[in-house]
Amino acid sequence: MKKFFSIIGLILTFFIIYFLQANFFNWFNIAEVKPNLFIVFILVIGLFIGNKLGFIFGLIFGIYIDLLIGKAVGITGIMLAIIGLVGEYLDKNFSKDSRVTLIFMVTGSTVIYELGQYIFQMLKWNTNFEILPFIKILIIEIIFNMVLVIILYPLIQKAGNYLEKVFKNKSILTRYF
Repeated sequence: MKKFFSIIGLILTFFIIYFLQANFFNWFNIAEVKPNLFIVFILVIGLFIGNKLGFIFGLIFGIYIDLLIGKAVGITGIMLAIIGLVGEYLDKNFSKDSRVTLIFMVTGSTVIYELGQYIFQMLKWNTNFEILPFIKILIIEIIFNMVLVIILYPLIQKAGNYLEKVFKNKSILTRYF
């Protein structure tokens, strides 16, 4: 039952993040670049829940985003699913208890996501690779995501630990002989 309510909570969190992306961050942007909270959200799901749920949530939420505001259905879903898998990989190899480590994880995930999006759009519309505008957008988005992770770290850690407890069942049972 806790898993069901946790999944409902994740879906509600997605809609809150969607509202922030679509409305709030349109007012607060730098050079028309907004942070991408979806990357942080799916990475946190992959890190703390694992069990391929980061992949599944990334794919479903990404397709939903593409249906609402995307130019091509599927690419956001694929890239967010990859971020979910990256989160699972990072969970097995790195500690997520440090704010600095989480910032590096978000930075790497942002680079992977934006590079994948840019390459897909470049191939789809046969455009030239313009490195300087891409790097400018990427750096601004990375800084935005880093600042948001710094601000939201206590909330991310608390929610992540709860989700990890619910989904991974990491309880230690001792037995005396």
